[in-house]
Amino acid sequence: MSLVTQAFIFERYGPRLNADQIAEVMGITKPALFNQISAGTCGMKTYLEGGKRWADYRDAAAYFDELRKVAA
Repeated sequence: MSLVTQAFIFERYGPRLNADQIAEVMGITKPALFNQISAGTCGMKTYLEGGKRWADYRDAAAYFDELRKVAA
């Protein structure tokens, strides 16, 4: 996992991202994010805490690293 990507995301969003931020970094709308989570097709690991959806900054970085691998 790229430490540069981790550092960038941590500096911009902090240690975890809320649903709005997750959708922003994935380049999709918040409803599309929730649809992907419900369908089990979301490319980023997320979790519920206090009734809100969150993602760890390391999982966001891993999402970008995975996109890079499949890019042509």
